[in-house]
Amino acid sequence: MAGDLHQALAAIDEANSVDPKGEALVYGQRMSEELAQLFPGASEVLQIAARGQHVERWLLPRSDYPEGKAGYLAWRREQARRHAERVAGIMERAGYDQETCARVGTLLRKEGLKRDDEVQALEDVACFVFLRYHFPAFAAARDPAEVEDIVRKTARKMSPEARARVLVEFALPEPLAAAFRNGDSA
Repeated sequence: MAGDLHQALAAIDEANSVDPKGEALVYGQRMSEELAQLFPGASEVLQIAARGQHVERWLLPRSDYPEGKAGYLAWRREQARRHAERVAGIMERAGYDQETCARVGTLLRKEGLKRDDEVQALEDVACFVFLRYHFPAFAAARDPAEVEDIVRKTARKMSPEARARVLVEFALPEPLAAAFRNGDSA
C-alpha cells in the first residue's frame, strides 16, 4: 500500500473545490466525518473511497441521461465508473500501488454490496449522510408514498447494524422507522 493518505484526501478536496455549486467538497467532508463516527478503524482505502465517492460529480450532469429509472441507473453506473477511475489516479499520484488503487474502484463501484464489509461500510456511510443532511429537504418536496418507497430502498441497502443505529440516531415516524426495523423484508 505505502501511499500518502493526506495527499490523496487533499487532492480529492482540491478536485471538489471547483464545484460550481460548492456541494462536492462539503459532501466529501461529510462522508469522512460520518465514516469516522461509524467506522473509526476504517482502512485508508475506505477513507479515500468515502471522501472521493462523488469526486467531480457535477462534470456528468443527470440531465445528460434520459428521464426515468433506466436513465438514472445508467447515469449512476457511469458516475461510479468515473469516480473509481479518478480516485485511482489520485491515489497513484499519492504513491499507492496498483492493487490498492484497484481496490478503491471496487468500493466506489459498490461491487460486492452485502458481501464485502468495506463496500457495505461505504454504502452505510452514504445512507447516513443522506439521512442526516439531505433527507429532510428530500422528504418535504415529495409525496409521502414516494418518500416511503425511497426509505425502504435505502434501508434494504444498509447492514443490520446500520439500520439499528438509524433507529437510535434519528426520530423517524412510522412507517419510515418500520423500514429500518424490517430491513431486507421491507
